[in-house]
Amino acid sequence: MTHETRSDTYAELAAVGPYGVRPGHALITLVEPHPGHEYAYNRWYEDDHYYAGAMAMPWMYAGRRWVATRELRLLRYPAESAVAEPVTAGCYLSTYWITEGRYDDHMKWTVGINKRLNRDGRVHQERTHVFTAFQDHEATVYRDGAAGPRDFHALDHPYQGLVLEVVDAGSAVRRAELLEWLRSRHLPSVLAGSPAAMVTVFRPTPLPGDRMTYVKQVEGVDTRLTLLWFLQEDPRACWEAHFAGRDTSVAESGLGQVELVAPFIPTVPGTDLYVDQLR
Repeated sequence: MTHETRSDTYAELAAVGPYGVRPGHALITLVEPHPGHEYAYNRWYEDDHYYAGAMAMPWMYAGRRWVATRELRLLRYPAESAVAEPVTAGCYLSTYWITEGRYDDHMKWTVGINKRLNRDGRVHQERTHVFTAFQDHEATVYRDGAAGPRDFHALDHPYQGLVLEVVDAGSAVRRAELLEWLRSRHLPSVLAGSPAAMVTVFRPTPLPGDRMTYVKQVEGVDTRLTLLWFLQEDPRACWEAHFAGRDTSVAESGLGQVELVAPFIPTVPGTDLYVDQLR
């Protein structure tokens, strides 16, 4: 295949299919660098993988990295988490938006490019995937209605923190009920007057069978929901008042149980800020 033919193919692909700005899908990946490899992992991810393994791909149009220092990881709960074992596992969280309707197209590319990166020795092996899943967007709930950034701005807007929450409903039927309760009743009331500008709600999808072997298959595909709370202040400043009781609030609904509540702050691209605070 000549270079000219490849260029023609790109022109043809651009002329068809969805190309809106809505984050119809997401990649949410929580990773633990192995002890002693924190600096090397951070430089590899920021200097190479964030771009070559993510942002350079078609239809992945926004991304942001977040970090949990030891102080932040000690705030996590429940202690016996079904997501992170131990609950403090996972120093870095990366979040990416994928254009609605382009999941299948993106997955074909991401599997291909990751196989190539592995062959070329451009994958840092001293790390463990704690919670890595492609997810479908279910809802976004805003604190301020039509005012302020939308969900498609969320990974570019300078939010000061993020809280990752994973809830399990126990069954597919109950998950639908849990989603409706969150979207129409619970989240609007909790967001009012809080430091969170919005909450995005996703449901996980299975990873492809030809995924990289070091990434485990997604659990809770039919029962879990993933919530991302975008904060306008450092999560440590509002943890007790707004997030320390998330498990109780969900349990009282009778619709599910919280599997993980974990706070993060944004990384500063191109630096090793916070790496010395991970252990």
